[in-house]
Amino acid sequence: MLDGWLEYHRRTLLTKCACLTDEQLRTRSVEPSGLSLIGLLRHMTIVEYAWFEKVFSGAPERALYSSEDDPDFEINAVDDATGGEAHAEFLQACEISRQLATGHGLDDVCVYSPSDDRPSQRYSLRWIMTHMIEEYARHNGHADLLRERIDGATGE
Repeated sequence: MLDGWLEYHRRTLLTKCACLTDEQLRTRSVEPSGLSLIGLLRHMTIVEYAWFEKVFSGAPERALYSSEDDPDFEINAVDDATGGEAHAEFLQACEISRQLATGHGLDDVCVYSPSDDRPSQRYSLRWIMTHMIEEYARHNGHADLLRERIDGATGE
């Protein structure tokens, strides 16, 4: 069930971004927010990598869409972003997430140490997948509003 809902939300985000030009994907919402569909797609790419690759599997963090000066770089720095690149990176992140989860039980636990000065935390695959569904659900709501503003399209 968790896998099905996570896949549903991944597809929903892709649907919200489908058949739009790069310019439309970069369209910002309303002030003061800088959200755009391409920014959300890039953000969820980072979230996929962070929870499955970094936290669950213990791999080093990817330096993707990042800047020391702007913690929300993936959302804010979209003026030159292309839909093709963002789409491909998102699909790759989702596939890596699927591969890393394959063969594990929902109650399998990883231990994540965010830094030397913070205590380690334990996460089950069930917790990570539930959190990912929550993250997608929230941002797919944003994506729905953004898409409606761009061309009036609504729904799943």
